Amino acid sequence: MVIDRTSLIELPAQLRLGGGGSGESAPAGAGSGGSSVAFVLGIDGGATKTLAAVLDVRRGRLHLGHGGPSNEDSVGAQAASAALLQAAGQAAGRAGCELHEIDAAVLAVAGTDTAGLERHLRGSAPEGWIVVGDVVGAWASATAARPGIGVISGTGSNVFGVGSDGRSWRAGGWGHVLGDEGSGYWLGLQSIVASLHDRDGSGPATGLSEAALRFFEVKDFQGLVSLVYGKPLRKSEIAAFAVETARLAAAGDEVARRLYERGAGELAAQAIAVIENTGLRGSFPVGLIGSAFKAGEVFVSPLAAAIGEAAPEAQVTTVEVAPVIGSLMLALRACEAVDALGAADLEGMLEAALAEDGAARV
Repeated sequence: MVIDRTSLIELPAQLRLGGGGSGESAPAGAGSGGSSVAFVLGIDGGATKTLAAVLDVRRGRLHLGHGGPSNEDSVGAQAASAALLQAAGQAAGRAGCELHEIDAAVLAVAGTDTAGLERHLRGSAPEGWIVVGDVVGAWASATAARPGIGVISGTGSNVFGVGSDGRSWRAGGWGHVLGDEGSGYWLGLQSIVASLHDRDGSGPATGLSEAALRFFEVKDFQGLVSLVYGKPLRKSEIAAFAVETARLAAAGDEVARRLYERGAGELAAQAIAVIENTGLRGSFPVGLIGSAFKAGEVFVSPLAAAIGEAAPEAQVTTVEVAPVIGSLMLALRACEAVDALGAADLEGMLEAALAEDGAARV
């Protein structure tokens, strides 16, 4: 039997990086887009809420819109589509434009079947809107939508990259039952397991044991096990315990520290697979994005070191860029205006828009 080793995620044609080796788009003003671009839309859609941002390119302002959950797996295609359109319509209204006047729109949405959601939007949304998975949006946030890799580690984990010739590859992202190595959930779960091994005497002593009982507010380990199986604990609740793992690792707890080293090794192996399958060479960004990297050097240093062995010129950095920025960068790429504004410019605009949005809600 031949194993399918094709890329799991392909960038839509409108978003593909150039094939000339540099991976750069034409500068603003070139091609069919350029200086004629007036408005672009980026959306970050998740299981709890949806954030839309319309960029007024000429005035250099962002306008926000909000909607409910837009993960089709959680709420279904109809409700997800309604949330996306609600958020987009609100943002467009604040920008003073109609949805059909938007030059390019990229919707980065969580869920397993973004193609199905895109089909459902047809007829309701203007033609040409692009729906991608949230991992693509995270990659764009981590790399400013240029050749490189996004290593995502929040509640779950995923690694996605694009080479300078447009080849893309995803590694990991198989969910908490089959994968999510190096994620907050994985770290939280492995920390609970380590505490049980300490209790049994089959593993080394660790401060994770006392921390687990205190964090989950149980009197003993039987209560902890009953909570995990009987409630059962949600992924996010288990992932939240990784904050304690990070605290103990920073304080020198050997078991907690080794868990971060193991997680870093798993993510590094996935990143190296992405490097090999995209043909990335020389200097390129590897952006680390997600709440798990708030653990700091205990997690970042072994990960950067392992990636550096395979790609010495890779630039491994933590990235704290809102996912909607990645969607906007992709929308700018779609209309060949990716160089019109940088991620830092967009972040400044987003801060101003969030402040204005917060004041309007008071």
